[in-house]
Order: sequence, then C-alpha cells, then structure tokens
Amino acid sequence: SVSVWGSGKPVCEFLYVDDLVDALMFLLDRTFESPINIGTGEGVSIRDLAEEIARTVGVKGKLEFDASKPDGAPRKVLDVSRLSAMGWKPRTTLHEGLRKTYDWLLHGRT
Repeated sequence: SVSVWGSGKPVCEFLYVDDLVDALMFLLDRTFESPINIGTGEGVSIRDLAEEIARTVGVKGKLEFDASKPDGAPRKVLDVSRLSAMGWKPRTTLHEGLRKTYDWLLHGRT
C-alpha cells in the first residue's frame, strides 16, 4: 500500500511546465496593467491525483489516505478568466502531463 497524507478531499490545480512557457511567450506579445494568473483554472482532488499517478506509474497496491495528517487548504485553483479572455488556454491534460513527466523521469534525465 501507499500512504497519502490527508483525506484526499482538497482540490489543487496543476499546470504542465511546457504550458507555462507557452503562456509566458503568449503574454510577452501583449500589454496589460495588472497581474495575470497563469494556470488551467481546473482543479483535481488529491484523491483523484493520487489515483492518476498510481495508474501512470503502475502502482498495483492500495492507496491509503491518512486523515490524521493535515489536508492543507481545501481549494487552490486560480481564476484564469483574464488569460482565457485574451485567447490562451493550456494544451496539456493532467493525464498527459503526468505521463510525459514520468517518461522523462525514466528515460530523459540528463
């Protein structure tokens, strides 16, 4: 089994690094007066994230959520409406980003 801290209920947002670079390049060509959040605007529960990671890396054991450990903030998802209104959106799904990251870890490290 694999122990995961917390209940698995909190929701977080994840952005693949190549999408971050793409958003930064997109913003370099534009003028704006206040900060702009870069993200997906979509959250995933820690439980769903842990299950997706387990599938990606081939964990066959059971995930055990340890509610005696802290959960942290219940929701960490950005408001990306300004960036979306400018016409940018991420290209990489969570599933694809995890797979690419795991492949890099196994085969692409320098």
